[in-house]
Amino acid sequence: MNNNSNKICVVGLGKAGLPLACVIADSGLNILGLDINKEHIDKIANKINPIPEEPGVQEILDLRMGNNFNVTNDPNKAVIECNYFIVIVPLFIDEKTKQPDFSILKSAFTNIGKGLKKGDVVILETTVPPKTTETLIKDILEEESNMKASVDFHLAYSPERIMTGYSISRYKEFPKIVGGLTTRCTDKAFDVYSKFCNKVEKVKNTRTAEMIKITEGVYRDVNIGLANEIFKICEELNVDFWEVKERAENVFCHIHEPGIVGGHCIPVYPWFLINDPNLKTDIMKTARLLSDDMANYYTNKISDIVGSKENVKVAIIGLSYRGGVKEKAYSGSFLLINALKNKGYTVYGVDPLYNSTEIMDIFDIDSIMINNIHEMDGIILLNKINQYKDQLLNNKDKVVDIKNVLGG
Repeated sequence: MNNNSNKICVVGLGKAGLPLACVIADSGLNILGLDINKEHIDKIANKINPIPEEPGVQEILDLRMGNNFNVTNDPNKAVIECNYFIVIVPLFIDEKTKQPDFSILKSAFTNIGKGLKKGDVVILETTVPPKTTETLIKDILEEESNMKASVDFHLAYSPERIMTGYSISRYKEFPKIVGGLTTRCTDKAFDVYSKFCNKVEKVKNTRTAEMIKITEGVYRDVNIGLANEIFKICEELNVDFWEVKERAENVFCHIHEPGIVGGHCIPVYPWFLINDPNLKTDIMKTARLLSDDMANYYTNKISDIVGSKENVKVAIIGLSYRGGVKEKAYSGSFLLINALKNKGYTVYGVDPLYNSTEIMDIFDIDSIMINNIHEMDGIILLNKINQYKDQLLNNKDKVVDIKNVLGG
């Protein structure tokens, strides 16, 4: 592969795909970004960054867009022009059943398969249940192309390992894992990523690579569940959890922060294993359910604050899944809002990332100005947001401070 031919196509230009495309472009390789959302594509083509909170993206768009970096919403154009396809489209789970919805993935690979050429390399980065690449993805590509994987084209899996707000830097800091359907497929994927990643590591196969990514998420989820349990025990024993966490920290012990787990990753990936009836996942399931139930735990703490008062008004500060990142996906605020409403409380929201219209449209609650926070009967500080510290300290007896922003 050289810089003037064998163009790479990144399929899906969201909060993970666009930074990946930028890293590839910044390495000097020819890149075509594909996303079926025309409005989104038009913005990127005009160097309008849809994720301004991601450092480095705007600079690369300014420098590379229209040169070695181009975009399209036409899958046919992408499969004609490119020989390498890296797919990083969303995989959501059903809110009730927790089963994954593969519709977006199926559509993406169907489009690729229809125009797949001999010798092409296809790599999946979306986090998926183990065996997905070797079964579902392989079958779609073979059926649509009338070719055989590992014979006529190469198929591999390489988990994305980025973090919103640090996505571009993670390609320099974290090793890139690649696992192919066969050794030859692994080698092909290794060659691709070696062009723009600092360190690439081969693993045995696609299933291993898939399991590595899920294990990372499960590890964090289980340890957050443990932190939540320790936190509740500390409350019962009248012990300062945060002091325990700090002093227990050593090379053998790392206690995570308690709280409601949100985001695309941690609350989602454990279900890929939990829902498999052939796997025993007692610890994973317990941790997952325990962390979701923290919404009820914090709501009960508000009940202790307001007592028997009627017409209770409660404000949640921090509605995004994580402070500083404007992302609603699986945010713990939704669980908290539902738990508070089920108690009959009127819920308000404050988040510097969202305006009042967005708070109503997305979270179905009214907003409140931070200077009026004293009007609330209870306050839950959900995320690490330090800019309202003075107003909250003045109302500290009303505050449930989940991330210890205000200190003991």
